[in-house]
Amino acid sequence: MARLSGKIAIVTGAGSGLGKAISETFAKEGAQVVLTDIDIEAATKVADAIGANAIALQQDVVDEARWDVIFAATADAFGAPHILVNNAGLVIPGTIEDCSLELFRKQTSVMLDGVFLGCRSAVRAMKSNDQPSSIINLSSMAALQGYSPFVAYSAAKGGVRSMTKSVALHCKEQDYPIRCNSLHPAGIDTPMVRQEAVGAGGGETPATGMIKIGELGHPNDVAALCVYLASDESRFMTAGEYPVDNGVLYKPA
Repeated sequence: MARLSGKIAIVTGAGSGLGKAISETFAKEGAQVVLTDIDIEAATKVADAIGANAIALQQDVVDEARWDVIFAATADAFGAPHILVNNAGLVIPGTIEDCSLELFRKQTSVMLDGVFLGCRSAVRAMKSNDQPSSIINLSSMAALQGYSPFVAYSAAKGGVRSMTKSVALHCKEQDYPIRCNSLHPAGIDTPMVRQEAVGAGGGETPATGMIKIGELGHPNDVAALCVYLASDESRFMTAGEYPVDNGVLYKPA
């Protein structure tokens, strides 16, 4: 079933991890996908594997002018976009006592400033679309619970959570055909999570079957929800926050 047939999507941070899984799943569901990443070689490799319905573009999400280029290039390649997934991110350990201002700003620039720039560009580009459009912002369980070893990451993702609601309400108030929602994954088996050892013990997470509480999820667990929120099936859902956490948020202490 091509649930995203006729849709054009932009996915940031698409060279690996969640962005890669989301891009691949979107393409399988019929979307044409623009994969952006600061690592153009990684994004190109994923786009080439997807085939003719995908292209890769180099992007540093904190570069304001580059956002205009990305949206113009998308329109030239496929047409006006209907979907933006703000996924690009990084995580650097640091508590409130030992995180430097430089590292705090580095992380918030990518995961908060970058999401702001993406949302702004998407609203400007999508508000005249003749079919429903969707912005999906990757936040984190850290935005709902806090995460003391990663204070800057938690702060950025908390900002994404609140900004998502403001974007969604603005679009409703202006009668734009745009929904905006945030996803809040717990630990997912991606290279970034493995690198920082954020609950990343054990073997690779299987793509199917049950997962015990506390174990890492699979990137496809997030990608599947992205498909739903990107599709017109979720037309009555905006300003929402959706945990993808295997029950961790409500686990008794």
